Amino acid sequence: MSDDAPTVTSLLVDRWTRQRLRVQVIDGPDKGLSVDFDDAIRIGKRDLADLVLSDPTVSSLHCEIANRGDLILRDLGSKNGTFVGNVRVIEAVLPPHEPIRVGATVLQVRALAENVVIPLRDDANFHGIVGTSPVMRALTARLELLAASDATVLIQGETGTGKELVAEALHGNGPRQRGPLVVVDCGSLPASLVESELMGHERGAFTGAVAASVGAFERADGGTIFLDEIGELPLAMQPKLLRLLESRIVRRVGGHKSRTVDVRVLSATNRDLAREVQAGRFREDLYFRLAVVRVEVPPLRERREDIPLLSAYLLRELGADPEEHLLDETVAMLQAYDWPGNVRELRNQLTRMAALPDAPPPSAPPAAAAPQLVQASSVDLSVPLRVAKKRVVDELERAYVGALLLACDGRIADVARRAGMDRMTIYRIIDKLKLRPTE
Repeated sequence: MSDDAPTVTSLLVDRWTRQRLRVQVIDGPDKGLSVDFDDAIRIGKRDLADLVLSDPTVSSLHCEIANRGDLILRDLGSKNGTFVGNVRVIEAVLPPHEPIRVGATVLQVRALAENVVIPLRDDANFHGIVGTSPVMRALTARLELLAASDATVLIQGETGTGKELVAEALHGNGPRQRGPLVVVDCGSLPASLVESELMGHERGAFTGAVAASVGAFERADGGTIFLDEIGELPLAMQPKLLRLLESRIVRRVGGHKSRTVDVRVLSATNRDLAREVQAGRFREDLYFRLAVVRVEVPPLRERREDIPLLSAYLLRELGADPEEHLLDETVAMLQAYDWPGNVRELRNQLTRMAALPDAPPPSAPPAAAAPQLVQASSVDLSVPLRVAKKRVVDELERAYVGALLLACDGRIADVARRAGMDRMTIYRIIDKLKLRPTE
């Protein structure tokens, strides 16, 4: 730990418990089947689920139940719906003992007598991952164990939560720490160059290949490769990566010689890869190869108690005095904000505050005004309706995509995910409207 790292060990609670729960099939083809859980459980008819049902009217991934103090029931885009009583729900708080219907199956959740004790790390800083909240100390305790192993880990979490920092911690605290850590951002690579970046290529392998190039897996030999934004990997490339992960044998594009590599594989995504598999956008076999161990990095809004300590730590990294900038009212505003960009957005805000003493802390956006009808006086009657309509649509696209670009720090992969579009469509809109990713 660095000299300016938080030292609050004496203030930390030493236990964290969760209620043990059981979800049981009380009617349907799998009557009597049950699974115990304490955090979250997914229900469906494929191995992607935690509770696998044989009911053919159940979707591959049908619904999820999460223990968040309240039980949160969420439908996962099922074909036949998730029902509580006679009400179809998308997301709802599940009343105690209330049956859940999925297809022809009825489920019920009940609390068990025992609690689950979650191991907590007794320090507030693990390789720059800062937090005193139980959820973060449970995460770092798990990371400390995983770092000592060679397990393949899939790191999941929203944009800006610090997934790359988790990968660095796993590498930097493990037996491969003296080897290289090679990072590949799968979301920023053109589809035509993904194979060359991962495998390397020989001179003349394709137009522009004027010299041989060593691929990321070869560069990571003896160390760790981190495949960031793995959910963006083109479908056509996925079977090639699967073969490489299974064999650890690399053959450069345009080459004939095979090379064996010794690498640990870490990957990260802000997508729900299991649902990407269900939608046919990600191979199931590759998902299971990457998700030997899954780690979920919580969003900042779910650990608001960490914000004062984390802000002080980040300000010290920026060379600023936390006591000068973190007044009580400022901390209160920082904790009240939802941080859709998570730790990355918090760092950006603190950078502004350190550079500009008068920079205001973020505040919740104002409530959206009620939609207004276009006033007749503002309509340009000199153009055909199709032209007027196109102008309105262009302005809406400009405002919407522009706001997403700002919220996502210009990361096109994140913009596309939040807009429900593919990246090429976003690129076309940006080009058509002459937007800049930093606008």
